[in-house]
Amino acid sequence: MSGHNGKFLPVPRPETEGWWENCRNHKLMIQRCSDCGEFQFYPRIICAGCMSGQLEWVESAGRGKVSTYTVCRLPVAEAYASDVPYVVALVRLEEGPVMMSNVVDCDPESVKTGMLVEVAFQKWSETVTIPQFKPVAERTTQ
Repeated sequence: MSGHNGKFLPVPRPETEGWWENCRNHKLMIQRCSDCGEFQFYPRIICAGCMSGQLEWVESAGRGKVSTYTVCRLPVAEAYASDVPYVVALVRLEEGPVMMSNVVDCDPESVKTGMLVEVAFQKWSETVTIPQFKPVAERTTQ
């Protein structure tokens, strides 16, 4: 990772460059194995299920449920002091894989296990856009 305004940024690697490019375009892509059909996240060069190298990128629906979470009240470094409190969560995507991310656009105290969330992208730099999750707006019926 390298610093950006004091914050750490991920460094794209050959197996993740396509993923980061799609994030910049506000597309949440995950890998699916062409041999066994399993979805996986984080990006890898082989299927974690069957070890096949036949992986394809597919667009995720971008929706999921909070599996577990924590509210961070102490910054990991001074550059993050203005961000606290913030939520770090494991989100199980509708397709099955679990992503660690933040839950944003809500009071951290309102986050609950099982909460429905959808992806929201945040631009951190010219090269890095981070997928985060926000609560799914409740629909009203008329």
